[in-house]
Amino acid sequence: MFSDFSVALLDLFAQSLWETVLMVGIAGALGGLMGIPLGVFLRLTDRNGVLHQPFLNKVVGVIVNAVRSTPFIILLVAVIPFTRLLTGSSIGTAAAVVPLTLAAAPFVARLVETALREVDSGLIEAAQAMGANTLQIVFKVLLPEALPGIVASLTLTFVSLTGYSAMAGAIGGGGLGDLGIRYGYQRFLPEVMLAVVLVLIVFVQGLQSLGDWLVRRISHK
Repeated sequence: MFSDFSVALLDLFAQSLWETVLMVGIAGALGGLMGIPLGVFLRLTDRNGVLHQPFLNKVVGVIVNAVRSTPFIILLVAVIPFTRLLTGSSIGTAAAVVPLTLAAAPFVARLVETALREVDSGLIEAAQAMGANTLQIVFKVLLPEALPGIVASLTLTFVSLTGYSAMAGAIGGGGLGDLGIRYGYQRFLPEVMLAVVLVLIVFVQGLQSLGDWLVRRISHK
C-alpha cells in the first residue's frame, strides 16, 4: 500500500514531468521558428553568401554571440522584467518559457548556419546560373540539402533545453528541476533527487533517439 505522501509525490512527479515537456516543447518550437530564419540570414549575408552584407552579418552575429555566451542562470534573472511583461509573472511554467526561448533561438541560429555551410557551393552556383532568386535558393537548395543537419541541430537544442528547464526550477520555474530542489534538496529526500535525475536521463535519451531516427530517415531519402 502506498502512503498518502507517496501518492501525492507520484502526482507531483507526473505534473512536473508534464511541465518539463511543455517548457521544452514550446521553447524548442519557438526557438526553432526564430533561430532557423536567423541562421539562414547569417548564412546568406556572410562572406560567401548570396546576399553578401558584411556589416549586417557582423551586427547580428555579435548579438547572437552575446546571448549565447550569457550563462542561462544570468539570462533567466536578467529578462525577468520582460518575462513579467509577456506573462504577468516571473515564476511558473509559462514564465520559464520566455528565457528558454531566448536561449534557444541564437543557439539554433548558429547550428543552422553551420549546417547550411555544409551545402555544396556548386549547387548554389548551379541554381544561380539557372536564374533562381534568393528565396528559391533558400527553399529549394539550402534548406532541403541541409535538412538532416537542421534536424540534428534541433535535437541538440531540445536536449540542451531539458537541462536549462531543470535549472529554471531553481527560481520557481516548475518542472522536474523544481521538484528535485524542493523535495530532494530542501526536504532532504535524496531518493526524490535520484528519481528526478533518472527521469531526466530517460527523457533526454528519448529525445536523442527520436532525433537520430529522424535524421536517418531524412538522410536515406
